[in-house]
Amino acid sequence: MQNQKFSMEGLLDFLNKGVSAFHSTAAAVAILEENGYRNCPESQAWDLVPGGKYYTTRNESAVLAWRMPKGELTGWHAAASHSDSPTWRVKTLDNTGDVFAKAETEGYGGMIMPTWMDRPLSVAGRLMVMTENGIESRLVHPDRALAVIPNLCIHFNRDLNDGMKYNPQVDMQPIFGSAEGSLRQVLAEEIGVAPEDIVDSDLVLCTREKAELLGLKSEYFMSGRIDDLECAYTTLWGFLQGRSEEEGRGDIWVMFDNEEVGSSSRQGAQGTLMADVMARIEESLGVTREQSIRARTNSLLLSADNGHATHPNHPEKSDPANPVVMGDGVLLKTNARQTYTTNGFTGSAFAAICKKAGVPVQVCANRADVRGGSTLGNLLGHQILMPMVDIGLGQLAMHSAMETASCKDAEYMALACAEYYNTPIFQPKDGQWKLSL
Repeated sequence: MQNQKFSMEGLLDFLNKGVSAFHSTAAAVAILEENGYRNCPESQAWDLVPGGKYYTTRNESAVLAWRMPKGELTGWHAAASHSDSPTWRVKTLDNTGDVFAKAETEGYGGMIMPTWMDRPLSVAGRLMVMTENGIESRLVHPDRALAVIPNLCIHFNRDLNDGMKYNPQVDMQPIFGSAEGSLRQVLAEEIGVAPEDIVDSDLVLCTREKAELLGLKSEYFMSGRIDDLECAYTTLWGFLQGRSEEEGRGDIWVMFDNEEVGSSSRQGAQGTLMADVMARIEESLGVTREQSIRARTNSLLLSADNGHATHPNHPEKSDPANPVVMGDGVLLKTNARQTYTTNGFTGSAFAAICKKAGVPVQVCANRADVRGGSTLGNLLGHQILMPMVDIGLGQLAMHSAMETASCKDAEYMALACAEYYNTPIFQPKDGQWKLSL
């Protein structure tokens, strides 16, 4: 991927592979290994060398890659995204129905519920399997339609098109065929084990539609999980273009899990993954506490998560002073409550880098009467005290089973991140950036 032109084919392939957080992480790991990054399991001792390229995973659903500085540590480039998307968590593998094969589910994240109805679905995630050597994790994703969440017909609810409040326990439970079927049996056959050897699972429902280009000029694309795999892939592409020209700078790319449910897990942004890795890197370099603080001050972290484009049918929902147009560039996300980390200091630095890359920038802010959301940056800031900026790409139908975004914006983000990883950043004093532009 390094020194290759950005392509939509690579992004669409990543979206198709990322059917669960575990699969997103596996897809990212495959790209890293293809580019010469070596696995450093957290449970083992690390032998790190200057200029080395490494990665580690946590829970198989979060991954962090880094390039070691070649000299005395002076600062960091870092970008963070997330691997998970709103979906339905499968609670049991065993049949719970008398007429249909059913497996109870519960909502994961804040999805648009009716978009999951009346479409072919499969399952994806990992199975925990008992072996002679203990319990092993196996990824699973049957490449066929296994389930559907059937809508109630209009004849039984004449007011359906006037709006409906969905009860996830009643309205959103999938069927997996007739009562004689067994999801456990099907998944066991998929990975080649006996059903009784499956001792537990972490599974979600996933859509069957493939990512594809959309529009009269193929200017858009449509897929499940665009939020946030689009940012994950484009920041990874940019990270891999880093030339490591600064002797004392380290580069980090991280994709956390569980952002859609608050990031409070061990593998989420509020966990210690990034802090632990940085501590081990600094220890291997013999970095003092003072050097560590100085280096983190001379850093910039990109919190990359998608934002809302102005909706063509509901422009009144967006800030009239800051419309977000798909195809018009990368978003600088701001919020007065500081749930986004962008401020004038960090935003101006990233905007200057985008300008150097020839990438347009848009300001993304909610209406003053709409309470804004949150993402990785301010939560990660509880662990990592670096200057941060929240960025993203405008999209439509966020948290739908299928979302829509701009091809041009994806390339803009990739190019901006590549420029960022190749731009020296230094903060000689509070409130001043020194950028090699």
